[in-house]
Amino acid sequence: MIKVEKKIAGTTLRIESGQIARQSGGAVVVTYGETTLLACANCSKEPREGIDFLPMQVEYREKHYAGGKIPGGFFKREAKPTDNEVLTSRLTDRPIRPLIPKNYRNELQIMLTTLSSDGINNPDIIAAIGASAALLLSPVPFDGPIASVRVGFIDGDYVLNPTKEQMETSDLDLIVTGKKDKVCMIEGGSNFVPEKVILEALDFAMAGINDIVDLQLEFEDQFDNSYEIDDSKPLSDEIEKSLNKTYASKIDKLFDIQGKKEREEAYNDIVKEASDPHVEDELIYGEVKTHIKTMFKDAVRKTVLDKKVRVDGRGLEDVRQITIVPSVLPRVHGSALFTRGETQAIATTTLGTTRDQQIIDSMDSDYKKSFMLHYNFPPYSVGETGRIGFTNRREIGHGHLAERSLKPILPSQEEFPYTIRIVSEITESNGSSSMASVCGGSLALMCAGVPIKEHVAGIAMGLITDGDQYAVLSDILGTEDFYGDMDFKVAGTKEGISAIQLDLKVPGLSMDVLSDALNQANKGRLHILEEMNKSISSPNELSPHAPQIVSFPIDKEKIGGLIGPGGKNIKAIQEQTECVINIDDDGTVSVSSSDKEKLDIAITQIKAITEDPKVGSVFDGKVTKTLDFGAFVEFAPGREGLVHISHLDWKRVDKVRDVVSVGDKVKVKLFEIDKQGRLNFSMKLLKDKPK
Repeated sequence: MIKVEKKIAGTTLRIESGQIARQSGGAVVVTYGETTLLACANCSKEPREGIDFLPMQVEYREKHYAGGKIPGGFFKREAKPTDNEVLTSRLTDRPIRPLIPKNYRNELQIMLTTLSSDGINNPDIIAAIGASAALLLSPVPFDGPIASVRVGFIDGDYVLNPTKEQMETSDLDLIVTGKKDKVCMIEGGSNFVPEKVILEALDFAMAGINDIVDLQLEFEDQFDNSYEIDDSKPLSDEIEKSLNKTYASKIDKLFDIQGKKEREEAYNDIVKEASDPHVEDELIYGEVKTHIKTMFKDAVRKTVLDKKVRVDGRGLEDVRQITIVPSVLPRVHGSALFTRGETQAIATTTLGTTRDQQIIDSMDSDYKKSFMLHYNFPPYSVGETGRIGFTNRREIGHGHLAERSLKPILPSQEEFPYTIRIVSEITESNGSSSMASVCGGSLALMCAGVPIKEHVAGIAMGLITDGDQYAVLSDILGTEDFYGDMDFKVAGTKEGISAIQLDLKVPGLSMDVLSDALNQANKGRLHILEEMNKSISSPNELSPHAPQIVSFPIDKEKIGGLIGPGGKNIKAIQEQTECVINIDDDGTVSVSSSDKEKLDIAITQIKAITEDPKVGSVFDGKVTKTLDFGAFVEFAPGREGLVHISHLDWKRVDKVRDVVSVGDKVKVKLFEIDKQGRLNFSMKLLKDKPK
């Protein structure tokens, strides 16, 4: 067994191989603290025919036994991957994909399994390290190694790989993946920190990345590994020259077409004209299509670098036209239609009670979420047909990014005791629908009456570089994303950044380029915020269709009395008032209803049970028992007082049953609490005294 280790941020990182999964093409066990992950990389012996993409699959899985837990639910077995597992898979996939040759067509599968979790060190950064080390041992051509670290910002100091406990007080949660001295991927959220803090955090992260890369190189040196790269070129020089001569000018004219659909149709006509003569030769036919695609890509890049003009004629920093329709849907609690160029999202906000919170069953702990953002990307948004099935990884990833962007502006549960769900329906897409979801979601929150102080806006930045020069693009199109070198999404308020995500198609970027991109993104974000504030700049009144929720504290010692034996008291209040009542362990009670009158009745009854009633208070009660000397009246579930016969009426009453019977609803006034704490009520004091 081969093993290397090094202290990273005060905790030992260990990489080892040779004992577990010995038949795998590349297998390593990575341990950080007491969190252990198994990474296995395997590829097929032969390339997959008839495809023009890298067939790579990254699967991260958490096992509940790793945290000493048995899964919840009926089956008691880990089922489909959770959102967190999907997001961690994406965190590993995104930086690795650009580092494998574009013409590599062998099936590649990377399996990442958390075997032990200490609840202190998060396995998401360990996953990328494990995948990188496993690839170094495999026969896959991989331009690595890479390493991931997390950076926190706590009390003004940067912290490398903070623990989960430390992250609770951090203003920054930034995952940075890189090669030696180069950033490959960024994913993170923050509490509106300025661009300067992000750049300093990236610099801080690089020292840790370099240490982990060096450790992997030391590990790799102990193995004999080699691979071959297929550099063959099926298309002859003669055909290439002919295509270049015939179609170069036609491709240049595509830039005169403004609309995405019209431009795509013109491009497809060129592809068809060029490839049809070779339809009998399947290999050449496919390569001609690829070459035309390469010609268009080169033309896009050359136009941007040389002329500073983009596919749709915009300048490098121009943001497409924005139109906003607030409260576009009549019955939902809050909604907005956000359109930027040919990208459009319908965002809706729904307000619910604490019973609508999402329960998360993870390997380390169980917890509840009171804010969710779900993103849907139907095929019609790009004018296509497609299979309709479960939520895919892209939808989960984009939804998470938008959720992270908006979460810091939300009021606390004490201020606004609602469960909030935002849904973004992408109805058109041509570049950065996730950032449209951020903008639309912020608008929908205000339309629903959620008390947020200001808007959050998002913008996607692109990059074109030839190694010597580069151009940063604001508000990129789908074409610029596809043919460019970077997809850099930044969201935040005018004060600072709330979320950030960087994906690259080049091996890495320098800090100078990232600094320019962040500064340019700031200008674009401020412009979008200005347009959003023109539409709606402060929250509306709470939607009349939303449930009314009132939260207040009670003495924790009174929780048992409020619930009652077998839940009798709380059930009685809910049945009578049709309200939803939730009680937290700290004594916080939340009462919700769509009917204000019933809400007030429920609150009155709860306080009657949990608070000591005051002399002079008036209650609506029910007669539960009659005796010769008076009637007992239940004024709240489980609480009774006595109406003495002398207080039933101003006139003399001979028999209690002449005035009230069991089950009668009566109004009573508390006029005395005797020395034994007994409650004495009166009915006559609520009537006019006869003269």
